[in-house]
Amino acid sequence: MNTEAIRKIVGVFLLISLILIGMSKPMKEYLQIPKQIMLFEGEAVRFPIVALPVQAMVKDAPKSIEVYEQNHSLSVKAKQSGEKKMVLEVAGMPIKQVDVKVLPTLKVIPGGQSIGVKLNTVGVLVVGYHLVETEKGKKSPGEIAGIQVGDIITGINGKKIEKMSDLSPFIEEAGKTGKPLHLQVLRDQHSFTTKLVPLKDKHDHAYRIGLYIRDSAAGIGTMTFYDPVSKKYGALGHVISDMDTKKPIVVQNGQIMRSTVTSIEKGSSGNPGEKLARFSEDEEVIGNITENSPFGIFGTLTKPVENRIFTKPIPVALANQVKEGPAKMLTVVEDDKVEQFDIEIVSTIPQKFPATKGLVIRVTDPRLLKKTGGIVQGMSGSPIIQNGKLVGAVTHVFVNDPTSGYGVHIEWMLNEAGIDIYGKQKKAS
Repeated sequence: MNTEAIRKIVGVFLLISLILIGMSKPMKEYLQIPKQIMLFEGEAVRFPIVALPVQAMVKDAPKSIEVYEQNHSLSVKAKQSGEKKMVLEVAGMPIKQVDVKVLPTLKVIPGGQSIGVKLNTVGVLVVGYHLVETEKGKKSPGEIAGIQVGDIITGINGKKIEKMSDLSPFIEEAGKTGKPLHLQVLRDQHSFTTKLVPLKDKHDHAYRIGLYIRDSAAGIGTMTFYDPVSKKYGALGHVISDMDTKKPIVVQNGQIMRSTVTSIEKGSSGNPGEKLARFSEDEEVIGNITENSPFGIFGTLTKPVENRIFTKPIPVALANQVKEGPAKMLTVVEDDKVEQFDIEIVSTIPQKFPATKGLVIRVTDPRLLKKTGGIVQGMSGSPIIQNGKLVGAVTHVFVNDPTSGYGVHIEWMLNEAGIDIYGKQKKAS
């Protein structure tokens, strides 16, 4: 037998050996133990070690971490916040190092309340073109100037623009003098300047810029949580986009207020349903809006809110702690009463970095299915509770299956709200 044949046989033997080792029970158990474990104070995690006689050694950590082997399993219990390294050994030989991080206990109050939302944009948002009928034909000065739908006009002639009425004096002055307007424009987070010459409408002789613009938006959604210490809150679980441009609204400021659900348009396959609601009669502002991000809207409460179900803070769960199985959703389907409904977490992605759509959920509650058909517009932000912990929020419905939809892990919403889940902010009591 020549050398090349022997080499091939040895290679095949090694490949088969590696595959068998990878499929073996000890190796599977070994791989189940991650390189990093993150827990809140008082929590524990357990790993089966039936086939692999693993021992764990943690140096200088008697107060923060407790490790013990019991009933063919390895358990790690978090006692006090801090970071330690755990070394796994087999027959006295180190085989793996695991970083263990214990986080201070964090609790927030889940929401579920229906809220009204008012957003004021940075500058004025361009939502379309308008053709000005002149003596020389129909033209859009804005389109000629290179303005695009979705652009935000933030300044004119060096002056800040905050609302639609701010534009009128500049347009009238430009019409009288014949001088072009110098626009400061924001497009996809990049700012640039352009010149625009208003044209006179031949019917009413008014000067126009040929653009449809908007400076605010309003709608309804659901409160997800608030921190009883800082009063910071999170809601909706997804970004608010302009209904015409489909682009995220760049927020200058905004307000949230109480709202009441008046009726429900039941969802069906291909036709998402909707909560119909109205703002409270006095339109009392209960909080501000400082951010509109992919993970929802965020700000600070100025008035107390309650859901009559959870009056005290509850623990939160990290993305990697959420499990498939039964859970609860808090939302309003009638008036302003927050209720609990049964759902199932169909799948969960243990995301290590902030990302949307980390959960797939399905409504299983017969009463909610009968009333709404499942998830409807306006439920976005409804908190998801599993095993007494706040784990996420409802974000989107599946168009072809209104009983199911997406959710976002609460970990990312807390970060976006400025509540440091990793221990830097003063914890809730």
